[in-house]
Amino acid sequence: MTELFQTQRAMRNQRQAAMQRGIVAILDIGTSKIACLVLRFDGVANAPLGEGIGSMAGQSRFRVAGVATTRSRGVRFGEIDRMEETERAIRTAVQAAQKMANVRVDHVIACFSGARPRSYGLTGSVDLHEGGVSEHDIARVLAACDVPDYGADRQVIHALPVNFALDHRSGLSDPRGQIGNRLSVDMHMLTVDESAIENLLYCIKRCDLELAGIASSSYASGVSSLVEDEQELGAACIEFGGGSTGISIFIRKHLIYCDAVRMGGAHITSDISQGLQVPLAMAERIKTFYGGIEATGMDDREMIDISSDTGDWEHDRREVSRAELIGVMRPRVEEILEEVRARLDGAGFEHLPSQRVVLTGGGSQIPGLDGLAGRILGRQVRLGKPLRIQGLPQAATGPAFSSAVGLGLHAAHPQDECWDFEIPTDRYAGRSLKRAVKWFRENW
Repeated sequence: MTELFQTQRAMRNQRQAAMQRGIVAILDIGTSKIACLVLRFDGVANAPLGEGIGSMAGQSRFRVAGVATTRSRGVRFGEIDRMEETERAIRTAVQAAQKMANVRVDHVIACFSGARPRSYGLTGSVDLHEGGVSEHDIARVLAACDVPDYGADRQVIHALPVNFALDHRSGLSDPRGQIGNRLSVDMHMLTVDESAIENLLYCIKRCDLELAGIASSSYASGVSSLVEDEQELGAACIEFGGGSTGISIFIRKHLIYCDAVRMGGAHITSDISQGLQVPLAMAERIKTFYGGIEATGMDDREMIDISSDTGDWEHDRREVSRAELIGVMRPRVEEILEEVRARLDGAGFEHLPSQRVVLTGGGSQIPGLDGLAGRILGRQVRLGKPLRIQGLPQAATGPAFSSAVGLGLHAAHPQDECWDFEIPTDRYAGRSLKRAVKWFRENW
């Protein structure tokens, strides 16, 4: 466990080194595509850390110098399945982005989907001795959160305070300098399968790159796709990826829940391939050009050519109606949305002041998805696109790039750096408290 936390501390040092150099690459490792953005930072070292937490953070602090995508290979359910193929795909994307930016990249910040994310809510409170809240007091209250036993095969990738309370005043984002007697904190901690992280670390190392940070794709998509009011009042971002569908819930501009459904656009493509008896490549093309959710009377008459060249004349000369295609696609989409609704209900989403749902990711472009999602989820639904950032080409502004853009915004302003304090472990008694103090000191 200690080695894993040392790895995260090392990644933070790599991120600081990349910022000083002014060049860092964003790597979105998905099931259907691998995207690489090369970011050039200007004057980032002099910018205050606490400036602009949220979706608009750091937009003026960087610009996109290079973009490249390639078809993902060796990734399944958002996790690396075949190391050598994934390595080749990552090298292809990074080298193409480097060529466009005309600069060499040494450090990358990566995001991934899948890995069975699990969220935990932690609480802690301490008495204040000097009245005003100091950084040492915040370090103490963070250490007072008792970390649950989340399993030896899991790793923490996000752990951030989402709310501070001072005496009877709650909803404080930064209590430093305020007067009170008792300080409390609510934290959100996200864990994922350790093996998925280790495989990713090893794959990046094989590509001769230094990993300067890691994040959940669901979190990154929410950062880029939710507008500030949605992040403040409460909203869910549903990212329809290729191998999995990510779920993230934000309130008061903080991530408070993250989960994933192990189904996505690739499963819809597989259903089309099996249902219409066509190759996967043709099924993907049919889904992209003719796919949909809601069938009308016109769709019975719109015929889709699915001819092939297997040598069997009767099998090769075939047509299907668009209504038949929709009949194949809709059950899988409904199944995914039913799973999403179950996760949202389990997370207590109905208790938030606002319950907007934003759909993003490449799979969200299926016509009619927003209407069906609104009926199944029972909430107001809109389609989301990532924020426009400087230098991003038009081809990379669609919902399929939400996680890559969000990771760029996260790289410009990582929230965890605001709370990176040294915690003196020798001042506290109690095994569980010492364990928590050690955890925070090594992990933050």
